[in-house]
Amino acid sequence: MTAKPHLGFWQIWNMCFGFMGIQFGFALQNANVSRIFQTLGASFDDIPMLWVAAPLTGLIVQPIIGYMSDRTWTRLGRRRPYFLWGAILATLSLFFMPNSPALWVAAGMLWVMDASINVTMEPFRAFVGDNLSESQRTTGFAMQSFFIGVGSVIASALPYVMTNWFDVSNTAPAGMIPQSVKLSFYFGGAVLFLAVLWTILRSREYAPEQLEAFAATEAKAKATATAPLDRVAPERPASAYRRDGVVWLVIGGAFTWFVFNQGLDKQLYILAGGITVFGLLQLISGVMKTAGKTENGFIEVIDDIFLMPRVMKQLAVVQFFSWFALFAMWTSTTPAITAFHYGATDVTSAAYNEGADWVGILFAAYNVFAALAAFAIPKLASIIGRRQTHLINLCLGGLGLVSFFFISDPKMLIVSMVGVGVAWASILSVPYSLLSSAVPFTKMGVYMGIFNFFIVIPQLLAASVLGLLVRTFFDGEPIFALVIGGVSMVVAGFTTLLVDKGEIQNA
Repeated sequence: MTAKPHLGFWQIWNMCFGFMGIQFGFALQNANVSRIFQTLGASFDDIPMLWVAAPLTGLIVQPIIGYMSDRTWTRLGRRRPYFLWGAILATLSLFFMPNSPALWVAAGMLWVMDASINVTMEPFRAFVGDNLSESQRTTGFAMQSFFIGVGSVIASALPYVMTNWFDVSNTAPAGMIPQSVKLSFYFGGAVLFLAVLWTILRSREYAPEQLEAFAATEAKAKATATAPLDRVAPERPASAYRRDGVVWLVIGGAFTWFVFNQGLDKQLYILAGGITVFGLLQLISGVMKTAGKTENGFIEVIDDIFLMPRVMKQLAVVQFFSWFALFAMWTSTTPAITAFHYGATDVTSAAYNEGADWVGILFAAYNVFAALAAFAIPKLASIIGRRQTHLINLCLGGLGLVSFFFISDPKMLIVSMVGVGVAWASILSVPYSLLSSAVPFTKMGVYMGIFNFFIVIPQLLAASVLGLLVRTFFDGEPIFALVIGGVSMVVAGFTTLLVDKGEIQNA
């Protein structure tokens, strides 16, 4: 039997370098999309709903791309073709996004941009699992976190840099995107494509036969039972899908009727729609299974969702609270900082745009700290275990978000971002390291894609209820969305202890 070769530093560097470009796209999106929406006329209440396109796109795209990349083999390999085409589309969408002439166009472009970035990003997660041995995977995901940090630092700071270093205007007439934001998106699109291209040209992939030999060696060494996951036929009966599908459809329909009849917040339709779609997918699966149409990707992916490993289900809880907090931070930091710390709500005012630029610097700061923490996390995990490491890191992030309410000087918020950065580095590495140790290589791509559900679902829930919670209990003050996010991140930290360490080495 053959074990995966131990890769050198520069080999891991090259295979992860493209993530810097991917994060250019995400960082520009995270730091500037709320600003773009507000500039084009969106109110704070509308922002979470407009943002919902991003996580919803990931929910749809990532499992499909993961399933397809597991079954792809071309001259470029199995993952790299998706890197290439996703990068081309993402670059084009970054060029167009800041030129959106209306709010509805910007919302649509967010959908396209996020789909394109997801096509590139999802196989990168599986790429680490494919190429690195068990002992190097935490290092591989930490290296990805490092490049995510570097890309985010530069991309988040770009509008500020354009204005303060190159004297590019950061204000514009009502309804117009400032030139500093436009140039930042153009630069980011070019970097995204070139960084991903570097990984495509400077990395290699193992052939399917080699991966099978490596998997056999790892299975024997760890004595892990991977056979149940490598099933040929679906295992969940058609009757269970039909029954549960009908139940969830009824719940979704009843909730939709209740929201409409009571005139409740329109954002609750997102939650109602999610419940309804969940039921519909199960019902379709049950009907297809009853008809004997089980040999297709749709049924396989649905089965994999319901038959996922236990460790993956436990990590889903951790991811839920972590990403609820992150969505609250990304969507609410600009309106919170500009209103709470700068006292500005007029998007054309100098104070508002100064605050919005400072948000970019804060986002750059937490990614600096994330890049630094990425190197320390594997060492700490080797000493106290991955679960305890993640617990500590998430609690630091939660305290950082809560502290926004208690710090009045916006310059001092850099200190808050230390904890947020440590948590961000941990979120991007530790759960994936744990997951890659618990799933078989033949389903690495699809399970990494399904794992994204537990990133998307909390963001959909946050889009549905975050604005409602802030209006109902905190008089509509956006700063409290960050406090809610901080509490959620602390909860995420403690749910890490639910992960069964008996199934994973060095958990």
